[in-house]
Amino acid sequence: MKTLLTFSLTAALLAGCATPYAYSQINGQRYYRAPIDTYPLLVLGVDGKDTPHSPVLVDPGLRSVRVQGPSGGAGYGQTRTVSLEVKPCTRYYLVAVKGNRLASDFEVRVDHEETIGGCTVKAARA
Repeated sequence: MKTLLTFSLTAALLAGCATPYAYSQINGQRYYRAPIDTYPLLVLGVDGKDTPHSPVLVDPGLRSVRVQGPSGGAGYGQTRTVSLEVKPCTRYYLVAVKGNRLASDFEVRVDHEETIGGCTVKAARA
């Protein structure tokens, strides 16, 4: 009886810790290393708020992402702000695409997106 009570109490405590919070991540590192025209980015901010580290945790929905690209011939990376429709429980890898190594101009592209383990879309809709 004591074991059953302990088990029930433990299950109730663990259920109380479960959270329906679903998050997504934005990462400026390359996922695929082979394409020679892609470069990593710095994710500077999301929705007007600075981000001190990567990957950046974000809520699902339309997000405004400010990034800094790789340095070009001028020796510094340009910044861009792009809109990204973020799906629940998804990790995004963003990259800069440049015409050549010396170019400062770049486009932002989603290099890869994957489902975050342990995060469920059903929990996101709760």
